Parts: sequence; structure tokens; C-alpha cells
Amino acid sequence: MKYLCLVYSEEALLHSLPDSPKDPECHAYAEAVHGSGRMLAAQALESVSTATTVRMRNGKLSITDGPFAETKEQLAGFYLIEARDLNEAIQVAGGIPAARVGSVEVRPVRELNL
Repeated sequence: MKYLCLVYSEEALLHSLPDSPKDPECHAYAEAVHGSGRMLAAQALESVSTATTVRMRNGKLSITDGPFAETKEQLAGFYLIEARDLNEAIQVAGGIPAARVGSVEVRPVRELNL
């Protein structure tokens, strides 16, 4: 089954806390997940200041700068993985270095029948 691991962190603090992961550690973990055959995709996102939110209401398009919600933590990146079950997905998510300073939301991917 596919799971999306959404990595959230306080953007301003992500790289400044004592326990913050450095890029080489993050790359090494991604390589390890890839080497295990579970990695389908992974990407870090640009700063939340580059986000644009799009809404369609009553046939009218609304565009606003920034993320869709005012929150303390922002979406920083994701891992799309293949896992046996939720427990295995949680184990992979728990190893993501940014989980030490933020959080990782694990969600099953619903397959679209196209």
C-alpha cells in the first residue's frame, strides 16, 4: 500500500534548533529508504513564502499568496512510500530526521481508478 509521509516543521526553526537535521543526514536517510525499495518519491519544498493557494467558489477562482492555513508548522516536504501496512509506514516516518524537530503526518494514499 502507498503512504504519504508529510513533513511539517516551523520553517524559521527547522535548521536552527540543536536537534535539527543537516542535509547530509536527510539525504542519507532518503537513500536508505530508497535502497530498501520502499521509496516512490521524496522532495523538499521551497519556502512557504513561495506558496500560492487556489480556491474555486461559486465558479470564481480565488488566488492568495501563502499557505492555505495560518499555522505554527508548515509543510516542508514529503516522502511517498510503499509499505506493508500502517505500522511499517510509521516506522519509516519515525526515521525521517525532521521528525525530531517537527512532525510527520502519515496518510494512506487512495488509489484513483482512472
